[in-house]
Amino acid sequence: MANLDNKQVNLITTAVYATLGNLEHLKIAFAKALDEGMTINEAKEAMLHVYAYAGFPRSINATNVLRVLIDDRAAAGEKDTQGVASSELSANIDKNKYGEEVRTSLTGPRPQPAYAKFSPALDDFLKEHLFADLFSRETLTKLERELITISVLAALQNVPAQLETHMKIAQSVGLTDEQVTAFNKTIFELLTNDN
Repeated sequence: MANLDNKQVNLITTAVYATLGNLEHLKIAFAKALDEGMTINEAKEAMLHVYAYAGFPRSINATNVLRVLIDDRAAAGEKDTQGVASSELSANIDKNKYGEEVRTSLTGPRPQPAYAKFSPALDDFLKEHLFADLFSRETLTKLERELITISVLAALQNVPAQLETHMKIAQSVGLTDEQVTAFNKTIFELLTNDN
């Protein structure tokens, strides 16, 4: 796979506009994504993943744009595909341990980060919620989640360490060098056109 496919470009585009809070462009991007086969659940899941990096306000606003758009499309007779919903983790799973396993599978073994020593609760929340709760959901693949992540981080700007880490993770889960180039071009165009 040399280039990004339509779904990947649509995930990048919707993640960027959600992060920037550009709801007008986001509505257009969601309509294009749905027209090109993204399911409602994939779009909802993408906005759920956005919140982990851009915060609840951006994610909630974006989800509301999607909700209204889907209602409007249904009223106009368009039939969008619901798609497969994600299941929740079993209540019996130790989320901290599971999250650490998922994180290690993505990043490889690494020493405890300085922030985790300083604020263990922050690291626990990261493991238990991001890497356990979110990454366990099946609606999006790990690569799709990482595309959303690097899109949000690129749109946020001034988070180079996190962007570099997640770009490496994206490549470790399948993003090719050619796709990195396409990603960078897409991000540049989106951020330039947003102004």
